[in-house]
Amino acid sequence: MANKKICIFSAQHLPHMGGVERYTYNLCKKLIEKGHEPVVVTSKIGDLPNFEIMHDTRIYRFNCYPFLKGRYPFLKKDAKYKKIISTLEKEHFDLVIVNTRFYRHSLVGMKFAKKNHIPCITIEHGTSHLSVNNKVLDYFGSLYEHGLTMLDKKYCDHYYGVSLACNEWLKHFHIQAKGVLYNSIDVHEVEALRKNKCENYRELYKISKEATVITFTGRLLPEKGIFQLLNVMDEINKKYKDVYLFIAGEGDLEKMIDQRKNDHIIPLGRIDFNHIVALLDDSDIFCLPSFSEGFSTSVLEAAACECYIVTTARGGSKELVINQDYGTIIDNNSEELLLPALEDAIDNIDKRKKAAKLCHKRVCEDFTWDTVESQIETIIENGGF
Repeated sequence: MANKKICIFSAQHLPHMGGVERYTYNLCKKLIEKGHEPVVVTSKIGDLPNFEIMHDTRIYRFNCYPFLKGRYPFLKKDAKYKKIISTLEKEHFDLVIVNTRFYRHSLVGMKFAKKNHIPCITIEHGTSHLSVNNKVLDYFGSLYEHGLTMLDKKYCDHYYGVSLACNEWLKHFHIQAKGVLYNSIDVHEVEALRKNKCENYRELYKISKEATVITFTGRLLPEKGIFQLLNVMDEINKKYKDVYLFIAGEGDLEKMIDQRKNDHIIPLGRIDFNHIVALLDDSDIFCLPSFSEGFSTSVLEAAACECYIVTTARGGSKELVINQDYGTIIDNNSEELLLPALEDAIDNIDKRKKAAKLCHKRVCEDFTWDTVESQIETIIENGGF
């Protein structure tokens, strides 16, 4: 296919870290590799510039109000906004991709596409309403999301999920998805980083090869099950003396986690991708006891590093860990389910290693950016379908 220009509206983008940000970055990387030109339109949070070229991709940033500590950027329709829109309207895009559906930013992307007669698709990354862990605010937030989605549907007809679970969630809004554009991973990049590790975490923290290392990577938010994981780890360390938990990431719970650290619970804060791969390569078990996911990038990274996966039946993880031969899926993140799941993984080393190999093979075969990029090309050829 000849060079195509794709405009991606994503309310958050690097250097802000999260699954949607990694999805956008990796998709752009693969599109460039195949000779296409992606442009990202996102939000200006902090001291970031309104325009820059990052990783060979043009990045435009709307000024915004960083509500919920930047988790929900609400764009400002100021002079900078008008200038960016005017600049974009002078270009000839072949496709507009809107990442997620529940931002004002998303609606702007859809309206931009419709006004300029550009095929548009929206990619769903969630399987539940955005939560701030306050029942009253969550209730009004869900009403807002339903109202915004009603507007979305007037401007965009073509929706995809990053997992089948996301497509099921779209039905909650009476949206029938056109297909799945799976969250994926660059397995070749991961293998190269594993071969040339930037750090050895077992050596750094004087952890023996015989010890069991459990790792969590991701946003440090209540919905990720951090409280439950820490409580279960306290119980595990009463029974096992040689089990360690690394926690890598940033977010609202950083201070709380730091207060819980000890010889066996080791918070690392935010680390870059190279160090995430090194950490996972030194780990035996990856644990994500989340109650809200689309398709966790962290789970894919763990599988690519041959970690045994213990996670919840949320989002796309169960589409990777398809049965107990591939890992452990628990119904929810209750401590009563999480504790025996982790103990079983700790006790059964052979089972753990076999499952990790199977899951690694599956992620390498079925969750690659080459597949997603090929699907995007087909969508462009078919005018958004």
